[in-house]
Amino acid sequence: MPTLFIVPTPIGNLEDITLRALRVLKDSALIAAEDTRTSRVLLNHYDINTPMTSYHEHNKLDKLDAMLSALAGGDVALISDAGTPGISDPGYELIRAAIDAGYRVEPLPGANAIIPALVASGLPADRFMYVGFIPKKAKARAAFLHDLADQRGTIIAYESPHRLVDTLDAIAQVMGAARAVCVAREISKAFEEFRRGTCAEVRDYYAANPPRGEITVLIDGATPDSAPWSPERVREALRQRLEGGESRRDAARAIAGLAGWSKREVYALDV
Repeated sequence: MPTLFIVPTPIGNLEDITLRALRVLKDSALIAAEDTRTSRVLLNHYDINTPMTSYHEHNKLDKLDAMLSALAGGDVALISDAGTPGISDPGYELIRAAIDAGYRVEPLPGANAIIPALVASGLPADRFMYVGFIPKKAKARAAFLHDLADQRGTIIAYESPHRLVDTLDAIAQVMGAARAVCVAREISKAFEEFRRGTCAEVRDYYAANPPRGEITVLIDGATPDSAPWSPERVREALRQRLEGGESRRDAARAIAGLAGWSKREVYALDV
């Protein structure tokens, strides 16, 4: 049966590709690439001459039928510009369509920014959450971060370099300036950088040194305070969650675990 291969490609250094990925790219009948010009650099480097077709964010729905027709005739390798297709890159719709049509879908392990950033961040890696790209607009960004503020595991997100300082400002406002963060920049490339410290420290650094390149932001998870929260702090946390659309019951349960209060006490507060 023809197979749709999900093939990770290097996020920087062209050597960060597996032998299996190279074999699949050579043996497939077609490569569906996010940007054929970008992918041609990789394919030329390894002398791979498999035909390519473009499959990107703006044509992915229009090309589903053509991609399924291609699968009927042989194996298709799905690649993005860099990293693993489907992780904040085109891929989900084609993968879902191939599964629904009864084709075999085979994922290859390989390059991505999330795991290298996590293991080198110095933040706990036993529990983590990847949340994609942080919203661009200030109000949506603040609401997004409020929803994550009580997560116990390390939070991982992608961000644009020109929004990084604003995002670090928002993290400091919502989660506290002392929350530990790491900014991983240009992973596996010539100017790879890991900037670790409190949110305030890292924000000040990038305010003075505007960043470039691909950015991954990692935020330390929340930890319960040793002393119970003040009524004012609990009331403000409850207000924010209720304004965000959370039920009073769910908000009270989440806050109680962090604040050292009972769920009943939090639930009963006027806001």
